[in-house]
Amino acid sequence: MSTAEQGCSLAVFENRTLVCEEYWASRQTHSKRVMAMVENIVENRAGFGLSEIDGFIAAKGPGSFTGLRIGISVIKGLAYALSKPEAGVSSLDGIAYRFSQVSVPVCVMMDARRNEVYCAVYHFEKGSLVEKSDEKVCSPGQAVLLAGENAFFAGSGSKAYQDLILDLTKQNAVFACESMDHVSAAALVHPLFLNDDFFNSNENILVPAYIRKSDAEIHLNEKSA
Repeated sequence: MSTAEQGCSLAVFENRTLVCEEYWASRQTHSKRVMAMVENIVENRAGFGLSEIDGFIAAKGPGSFTGLRIGISVIKGLAYALSKPEAGVSSLDGIAYRFSQVSVPVCVMMDARRNEVYCAVYHFEKGSLVEKSDEKVCSPGQAVLLAGENAFFAGSGSKAYQDLILDLTKQNAVFACESMDHVSAAALVHPLFLNDDFFNSNENILVPAYIRKSDAEIHLNEKSA
C-alpha cells in the first residue's frame, strides 16, 4: 500500500505474481477511502479473505505526513489484528523500481513543496539495482546535479520542475510518462523478492521516514527563533 501522496495505490500478490493492482486519486482523504479500497481489492477482486494474506507492506516515506500516517496505521492495524508480518519500503523505491530496465541514472523526485523535492538517484543494470544514493530533500537543481545531464527523471517533482530540469540538462533529460509518476504498490513489493529475510530486516521496519520536519515543526521553530 502507498498513501505517500494524493493518490492511493494497492496491490495483491500471490507468490511472485501480481494478482491485481488499484490506484485511486481523488479529492477524498485517504482516511475516507483506504479501508473500502482494501476490502474491495482483496475480497472482490483478488478473491481472498484478509486472513489469507501472509504479510503486509506499506510505503514508509518520504511523502505527505498525514498520508503516510494513515497508510502505516492501517497496515500496522491489519498486521496486528491478523498476527501477520509487516514491513516498510521507501516511497522513492516504489517509483524507481518501475524503471529498473533503464540504463542511465534514474532520478526519482517527489514534490515536497516549498520549492524542494524528495529525491534519490538509482543505477540499474539489466533490471538489478547496482547503486542508490542517499535519500534527501533538496532543491530541484541540486537533484539534477546528483543525477547528471543524461538521466531519466520520474515522480511528481520531475513534472513540477520539468522546464528547470530541461534547462539544467541542456534538453538531454528524459521523463517518465505522467501516468507512471506515482508510488506503485506493486513496485514496493520488489525488495521482498530480493531478500528471503525481508520481514525480519531492521532496514524494513515500518516506521515513517519523513526526511524533512513537518510544517508544524518548522513554524514552531520560526516562532522560537
